[in-house]
Amino acid sequence: MDRETLEEVVALGEAVGHVFVATASAGGVPHLASAGRLTSSGAEQVVVAEWFCPGTMANLQENGAIAVVAWDEETDRGHQLVGTVEEVRERSVIDGYVPEEGEETPPQVERQLVIHVDEVLHFSQGPHSDVPE
Repeated sequence: MDRETLEEVVALGEAVGHVFVATASAGGVPHLASAGRLTSSGAEQVVVAEWFCPGTMANLQENGAIAVVAWDEETDRGHQLVGTVEEVRERSVIDGYVPEEGEETPPQVERQLVIHVDEVLHFSQGPHSDVPE
């Protein structure tokens, strides 16, 4: 895999405004989330940043495997990054108190997932082979 390919995936994610993030628990239960920010961080690394929900984070504590998809619905052009989360960085925290409802909820945390990319696959609705690019 080359840096140019990762930059192409990052540019596509930026153009469509989001990427999808797939994780699974140690028992194989899948979870899908979306994220608004994808950046490259080296020849085989990307960083996905968002206010990830507890399901995503619980899965990553058990199983660091992850897939990130950048896909343009209009052109049916996309890529799937398959890899492993190497680091989780906490960026911002909101205390979870909702004044209008008068109750506390768990704190919300904006995180960055630093991902080592093992392979890049073509992604589309149409037929494709899942052969690494």
